Amino acid sequence: MGEIRTRFAPSPTGYMHIGNLRTALWAYLVAKKDPNGKFLLRIEDTDQGRLVEGATDIIYQTMEQCGLKHDEGPDVGGPVGPYVQSERVKSGLYMDYAKKLIHRHGAHYCFCDQEMIDTQREIQEARGESFKYDDPCKNISIEEAEERIKNGESFVVRQTIPTSGTTSFHDEVFGTITVENETLDESILIKSDGFPTYNFANVVDDHLMGITDVVRGMEYLSSAPKYNLIYEAFDWDIPRYIHCPPVMKDEHNKLSKRNGDASFQDLVAKGYLPEAILNYIAMLGWSPENNQEIFTLEELVKAFNVKHIGTSGAIFDPVKLKSINGLWLRGMDIDTYYELVKPYIDKAVKGDFDKKRIAEIIQPRVETLAEIEEMLDFFDTFPSYENELYINKKMKTDETIALESLKASYEVLEGINQWEEPILHDELMKLPEKLEKKNGQILFPLRLAISGKQFTPGGAIEIAGILGKEETLRRLKLSIEQLEK
Repeated sequence: MGEIRTRFAPSPTGYMHIGNLRTALWAYLVAKKDPNGKFLLRIEDTDQGRLVEGATDIIYQTMEQCGLKHDEGPDVGGPVGPYVQSERVKSGLYMDYAKKLIHRHGAHYCFCDQEMIDTQREIQEARGESFKYDDPCKNISIEEAEERIKNGESFVVRQTIPTSGTTSFHDEVFGTITVENETLDESILIKSDGFPTYNFANVVDDHLMGITDVVRGMEYLSSAPKYNLIYEAFDWDIPRYIHCPPVMKDEHNKLSKRNGDASFQDLVAKGYLPEAILNYIAMLGWSPENNQEIFTLEELVKAFNVKHIGTSGAIFDPVKLKSINGLWLRGMDIDTYYELVKPYIDKAVKGDFDKKRIAEIIQPRVETLAEIEEMLDFFDTFPSYENELYINKKMKTDETIALESLKASYEVLEGINQWEEPILHDELMKLPEKLEKKNGQILFPLRLAISGKQFTPGGAIEIAGILGKEETLRRLKLSIEQLEK
């Protein structure tokens, strides 16, 4: 057997949807399971009306951010280019193959206008039948059709489907599927503007590019029999099919940018790591053999097995994605983490504080990078807050207990000359026994009193250590005065 060759063939119509990115990832993993496997990028831009300026650059950027390096493609070249369909159209390639298919009786010229097609549709629907276009042009000889074309008549090329018999194909996910040929419609292969439709261009390109394994969404499952008829008409080898179940928003709706669902770019902007996004979407519809949850791309290559892809839609769970993103962040060494979060800390904290120490205390608590700025807003500005926050059943505190604890803490902290966290810890932890209180009755009011917030990314001792003695005592004094009033 030769090398495995897969392709990712997006249309440049906007941002990278999560479902599209998962298809790219799975295609990459299938190729890279083979040490000599090749992963291709092909831009399918034959639907000129839907093209979005700059969308091709977004595809390149997304692939690079995710580490999905393609071996062949428009930007890196390769032996079977060009890798942009519109460039292949200019060479006349698709029309040449359409003519060959016509002479092999796999397609025919069609001169019918839309009015004729609409009339046939109305008749069939009036009978209660599903619309299936019965093209009268199939009875026109090739010679007559070519003569009419010479005389300037407009035409399209339609696939010719056998009226009887069945067509079968095997899919690695859904098994063997057989359909009655009479249920298949004769799709347009070449449009009147000379551009091929997806149904034709993808078959021709996959063959000419030597694609051995086709990974795509299951929405193309119903079209696979028609693709096979084209392969068979040309006597070409049929690739291995891997149709992916859809990524769902919920049990009934597919994830869709049109419905406002997040794209890859949206998620990155919200503070998710590309590695974490890729990790999560790899498991949307695929289950690893063990309970491993965090995968690098290299680990995914080793673990991925198409036999473990499910047949039902996988629901995109933002909560699970956030959890995995948090695990990725917590799994970094502190130097790598600090370099990543430093721009976010710099934006949130302008004061002269130990920002690496801030990074250390937020690392166990941050799940997305977008949370950092709001989490740290109290360092520069001591916010106002209500005394009711001291009332906490879990910590067994109220305003009276808080005031007593804060006064005792102030006295202890004022007497510390060497302002280091271990010393702060040792001195403050003498208070619970001295005041006959629990640890939380000392530390919870102190944390609130110097941060002004009910929830903070670190404890009282950590925050005091970063704020420094002067600022800690200033805030603590203000909070005591507020309670006394």
